[in-house]
Amino acid sequence: MKSFSEIETTVKRATKGVGFSWGVAEEMGKNIKLLEMFGLPGLKNVNHYFKIYNKANFENINSISKLNNPKKIFCPINAGLNFFDQSHALSEFSHLEINHVAFPLLFIPFLSRASEMIGKRIFLHMDKKEFLLNFNQSIYSNYLSGDILEKAENIKIQFLENKNTFSDEEWSEIYKISENTFVEETEELKQSGAGAGLTDND
Repeated sequence: MKSFSEIETTVKRATKGVGFSWGVAEEMGKNIKLLEMFGLPGLKNVNHYFKIYNKANFENINSISKLNNPKKIFCPINAGLNFFDQSHALSEFSHLEINHVAFPLLFIPFLSRASEMIGKRIFLHMDKKEFLLNFNQSIYSNYLSGDILEKAENIKIQFLENKNTFSDEEWSEIYKISENTFVEETEELKQSGAGAGLTDND
């Protein structure tokens, strides 16, 4: 089995090899490593994308809006980079759509990293596939296949507001139980606490 370090280094070099800058190559190395760590077929998808990258005429997207439609098909790397760079402003939308994206799995790690940066979970609906991106700590998905995804017709992105999964009453109840571990402060504890000694050794 290839190590994650090997995957990151080789993808970084391959990204530069097909014509991207070293800066983009660094990002792609991290991204494919991330997908593989989360059990998604990142290397397989990027490998096939790079085979056709210089032959196909993929469209770039610069300023992302609430609804984004290309004349042809968006490059997932360019779209991902711009989403990541604009994520703070984009998170003000409740949701947005990007249509016709090539090899959309390559777009996902940019969103996962953006989730951590903006401090919000991101729900991604990609045709019939769903992904929940949790602050770049995990990706929950109903996509269990290791297949190559050559295109997504419709990508819907929703920024989820942070809220507890429990009620105030449940919090009060569990907090009350936690109070059983509190130690009542006594004169002896006060005397033995940090900085409470009576002898100055300086």
